Amino acid sequence: MLKEKLQQVEERIASALARTGRRREEITLLAVTKKFPAEVLREAYDAGLRDFGENYVQEFDEKRPALAGFAGARFHLIGHLQSNKSKKAAEIFDIIQTVDSAKLARRLNDEGKKLGVMIEVKLSAEEAKAGACPDEIPALIESIRGCANLRLLGLMTMPPWSDDAEPSRPYFARLRELAAANNLSGLSMGMSHDLEVAIEEGATIVRIGTALFGPRKKI
Repeated sequence: MLKEKLQQVEERIASALARTGRRREEITLLAVTKKFPAEVLREAYDAGLRDFGENYVQEFDEKRPALAGFAGARFHLIGHLQSNKSKKAAEIFDIIQTVDSAKLARRLNDEGKKLGVMIEVKLSAEEAKAGACPDEIPALIESIRGCANLRLLGLMTMPPWSDDAEPSRPYFARLRELAAANNLSGLSMGMSHDLEVAIEEGATIVRIGTALFGPRKKI
């Protein structure tokens, strides 16, 4: 079942790439496995996926003992990170996509582990959304680049939810413009419902959960 769903996602990615003239190697398919047990991650790994996204530090820490032998896998934190959880996050993740302050960057850097990081950018007025404001990005980039253990990979964002993919487009276009203005190439944007629009607007990482694993159980 997962292999069939993965093939369907790959076909969607290929279709979007064909419209843009981009290549498959430009896109990282990030399997979002929050709320799914370790067995699902293992099935995804066996299907060839290597990048996994989790939202919660504690949840992933509890799964981690069951994930031995995932050679070549990279684990991304894509949920909001409170600075008091930075120590554990730095320990268990390879990439933190939700850095939104210089304070958080310094805390991650101080853990002494080499980490890839992305700046989460808040582009909507929704109070529930986290992230740095666009005008804060240059200073935050400077702060991160002053951290010897952090490697800045680019920007990420999450637009307001809509069943329709098109309303996401201006947010993705804005993130692309911000990245270009700051000489960054990585763009983490787009999920199961709007991955085509994200790729058309320049995404380099698409975060796919539901289209691969189905709906998550309500907790």
